[in-house]
Amino acid sequence: MISTAAALITVPVALFTLGDDDDPQSPAGMVAEVIGPTLSTPSALPTKATPTKPKPTPSVVVPARGSGAFGLASGGTGKVGAGRLVTYRVEAEKDLAFRAADFAEAVDATLTDPRGWTKTGSYAFQRTDSAALRVVLATPSTTDRLCAPLQTRGTLSCRSGNDVVINARRWVDGADSYKGELAKYRQYVINHEVGHSLGLGHVPCPRAGAKAPVMLQQSLGLQSCEANPWP
Repeated sequence: MISTAAALITVPVALFTLGDDDDPQSPAGMVAEVIGPTLSTPSALPTKATPTKPKPTPSVVVPARGSGAFGLASGGTGKVGAGRLVTYRVEAEKDLAFRAADFAEAVDATLTDPRGWTKTGSYAFQRTDSAALRVVLATPSTTDRLCAPLQTRGTLSCRSGNDVVINARRWVDGADSYKGELAKYRQYVINHEVGHSLGLGHVPCPRAGAKAPVMLQQSLGLQSCEANPWP
């Protein structure tokens, strides 16, 4: 549990069952560069302006601690898939820069992707405002609280009861096993934690070089498998 409320982490935008996998306030403002005065010369040669530095990449500030208040992504989706219907709602902690609607868009796209849990015909998904299953994006401290007694240690995500809790630090940073592929990591962590809500446990890498099972704890390492976000 991170105890320093003021701790902030700044990262570039690319824009757990035990915390297995393995928060942003507001985007930092763009820093304007001052353009130097035009340099004049006594000759008739064109004047040159002082070169300007490129503006820095916008960044997201991730607070270590949040209020615990969540905003709901209102509305829903149609049913996608066949088999057992799983309804869910999506929320984001209000201290984060990510809007609940944007987070919901990523969750919806992952859970309804034909490569996902609907592929076998065993499950169907639908987002509603009143579903018991919550998929939430939370600050590290709130993740630790919602996941307890699981030890997420401010860095991991989890599934606890009816809550699938995605640690916003992971949402921003990703994991070494998905280095440079943040979008795929986000798909993985959603599929993995929702997989726990479907009653599935962890599995090991079956053999070196194979695609990692989605229920492998890929955030903590690949065990010689290759990263894979899909069931």
